[in-house]
Amino acid sequence: MKAVKRFLPAQARQRIAFGFVTAMLLIAIGFVLSFYSYSRHSLDNDSSRHTDRVINSLQDVLSSLKDVETSARGFLLTQDSIYLEPYQAALPRIPKRLDELQQLLADSPVQQKRLDSLRRLAQVNLQMASRVISAPPGRKNWTQAKSFLLLEKMRLDDARRWVALMVNHEKKLTESRDQQAVRSFRKTVMTVFLLSVLTFVVLIISYNVLESELSHRQRVEDQLRAYEEELKANIRQLVASNEELERFAFVASHDLQEPLRKIQSFTSLLQHRYVESIDKESNQFMNKIMQSAERMSKMIKDLLHFSRLSNQQNAYKKVRLNEIIQRILNDQELQIKGLNAQVEVGPLPIIQAIPGQMDQLFSNLIGNALKFIRPGVRPVIRIFAEPVDGSQYAELLPGRSYFRITVADNGIGFDEKYLPHIFQIFQRLHGKQTYDGTGIGLAICKRVVMAHKGYLTAASQPDQGAMFIVILPENQPFQEYDSPISNEVYSYPFS
Repeated sequence: MKAVKRFLPAQARQRIAFGFVTAMLLIAIGFVLSFYSYSRHSLDNDSSRHTDRVINSLQDVLSSLKDVETSARGFLLTQDSIYLEPYQAALPRIPKRLDELQQLLADSPVQQKRLDSLRRLAQVNLQMASRVISAPPGRKNWTQAKSFLLLEKMRLDDARRWVALMVNHEKKLTESRDQQAVRSFRKTVMTVFLLSVLTFVVLIISYNVLESELSHRQRVEDQLRAYEEELKANIRQLVASNEELERFAFVASHDLQEPLRKIQSFTSLLQHRYVESIDKESNQFMNKIMQSAERMSKMIKDLLHFSRLSNQQNAYKKVRLNEIIQRILNDQELQIKGLNAQVEVGPLPIIQAIPGQMDQLFSNLIGNALKFIRPGVRPVIRIFAEPVDGSQYAELLPGRSYFRITVADNGIGFDEKYLPHIFQIFQRLHGKQTYDGTGIGLAICKRVVMAHKGYLTAASQPDQGAMFIVILPENQPFQEYDSPISNEVYSYPFS
């Protein structure tokens, strides 16, 4: 059943479970009916035994009365006490049998009335027999003896009629019970048979459903296996294509940098060599050439960095983000002092990451915070972190440990409707004349975070600053490192 639960879809499992539950229910009903039929059969057997006991007791009473009559007749005719032995044996047996019948027929008022009549006859017979037997012999008793014999025969005939009536009643009752038991047994057998057939049909249907679902799953698995092989082939092709593109980007960047350096060098030589003879307009043209060459050189370098991000997956190490941030701030110390910016850094975690990519990530974020400042407002940059669970974001894995690192500033901000565009390559919200840049920095940040299986987003409003939220895992898959957080808090007021 565990295999069925694991491999079959929920709807199929429900159908199969319903079939098996129905089959088990039908089997249970059949068992209950069989038990009921067995119980009824046992009750009918008990009733038959009860009737047999009643009939045997009645016949025993009648037989005992016959023994009394015969014994008394033989004694009157012979005056020999040997004929009194049946009489003496019957005297205690008749009351005992009558009391036994009284208990057996307690649930039948009709039979109780008949038994009362039989009891009175038996008592009268016993009293008359005792009187005749105990009387002294003599000629004066023959008339009494003849009367006794005649009356005894009449009472014995009455007893026979009562016993026959009671026996017939018991036999009819038994016959009625037997017929009812036969009908009940036939109905039970038929019901159990139908339930068995229905159970068999349900089990066959459930088996067919299970076999169909397993066959369907096998076909799906075969198809997925074929897709997997095709995907692996495409991945190999894509990897080869990416390697070739990376080599092309590397070669192209070096080949493009060489003519740019020559343009910059020769333009600089022209400006210095002919500084007195060149007019003002030509000098402006020279400056524009130098600026365009510099911007193109920077763009080529950023593109090279962007293309190299996917080729460092094996360089994961324990990275202290506080050290990364401090190194970046030290590199940008002159710009921070020039802007009179205040930078506040809270406790940052130790995570498993690629150090060079962390440099690129936070260099771009801090560089943007220092670039997009509001005129007349002292720049304030705050960097802080807190642990979060992956279940808080749909893009992350539930149950895994992450750190949410926030880089917040009080700069010009942006409208959040442009949030899907700012992380795309070459996307700019401002003109090149207003703010310098290549439009690749945030795309590099996005690619770095994705390479570390994290999540990057931002929140902002125009003229209210921006807050970039970087969520990175504490550990990369299949690696375990301790992740303490430094308790030091420091700031860079740079005045």
